[in-house]
Amino acid sequence: MDAGQLAHPGVEELEVGPILLALADENRRRVVAELAARPDDERLCASFDLPLSKSSRTRHWRVLREAGLVYQRSAGNGLYMRLRKEDLDARFPGLIQAVVAAD
Repeated sequence: MDAGQLAHPGVEELEVGPILLALADENRRRVVAELAARPDDERLCASFDLPLSKSSRTRHWRVLREAGLVYQRSAGNGLYMRLRKEDLDARFPGLIQAVVAAD
């Protein structure tokens, strides 16, 4: 793993429990909804307008990554993320669409 790589669960390791726990938080659901609106795009983590401190944001990004909802990569001074839409749809068809539609 190079310096820009962070640990992510494999597709076969994705579990609905951790995903639903991650999505229980409204700020994380908001991030997932924004990413789902443009699933092929990668966004700078700092670009999300959330009413949270930097340390809280960092914790939220980690929860999303460890649950398997997003891929993150570090590049220079920035941290980027994108939704793992294909992986999530393969493992849990319709889950992300249902969560986004419910909010």
